[in-house]
Amino acid sequence: MKYIGAHVSISGGVENAPNRAAGIGARAFAMFTRNQRRWSSPPLKEQNIFGFRQQCRHFGFDPEVILPHDSYLINLGHPDRAGLKKSRTAFCEEMARCQQLGLKYLNFHPGSHLKKLSPEQCLDRIAQSIDLALEKTTGVTAVIENTAGQGTNLGYRFEHLARIIAQVTDKTRVGVCLDTCHLHGAGYDIRNRKAFEHTMEEFDRIVGLRFLAALHLNDSKKDFNSRVDRHESIGQGALGMTPFEFIMNDPRFDNMPLVLETPDDSLWEAEIRLLYDLIR
Repeated sequence: MKYIGAHVSISGGVENAPNRAAGIGARAFAMFTRNQRRWSSPPLKEQNIFGFRQQCRHFGFDPEVILPHDSYLINLGHPDRAGLKKSRTAFCEEMARCQQLGLKYLNFHPGSHLKKLSPEQCLDRIAQSIDLALEKTTGVTAVIENTAGQGTNLGYRFEHLARIIAQVTDKTRVGVCLDTCHLHGAGYDIRNRKAFEHTMEEFDRIVGLRFLAALHLNDSKKDFNSRVDRHESIGQGALGMTPFEFIMNDPRFDNMPLVLETPDDSLWEAEIRLLYDLIR
């Protein structure tokens, strides 16, 4: 079964996210667990935790279809000691918040070398950061998102993801979220059946399909292999509808969160219906 949703707001408290997701016809959703523009936030209150869990039960959202995202400020491969410490502390706090909320995943961008480390050194540092967070929490899986490769961001090659995973001690608590826009930007073609299958075979060979935990469903404003991360509404960008039709009819993507991060939230309800209508 396919579980499609979108990245909804937590304005007023995390407990409001499930209701907002249900309101657009979502069967899955993503969210931040706190203000993602700040390094620290007040701890979750008991009423937030209880309210969130209660609303998830009410609307039928299991933890397996909820994909919280960490703050974009965090850089787990930061080259500077102070920046790395700050990022690791914030990431551990976010993992702990997910644990409090009874969630299974925390989705994050791997990190950036900022031209101060080699890519290999940065990737190794990211793996060490993940290990530290896993040691301090239980039950939450760290889900690495592939990137488009913009700037000094790593994670745009499957080899990057594989190198990180290889060094994480508890491989039962590490996974991958593939973003369709990022794949396109990084030079992994999914625009026709042959190309789509080749990309998925390459992912399986280098990383392993067993690590695939989620997808971000986004069209792209930019051309293939641009190394630029600019999301577009479904079917309105360089990808078109074809790859989304493949995804919606491929059992490899059953029973995982399939999350829209498209730029116009007023279209999310229609985009969710559109994607479900693609199922043959």
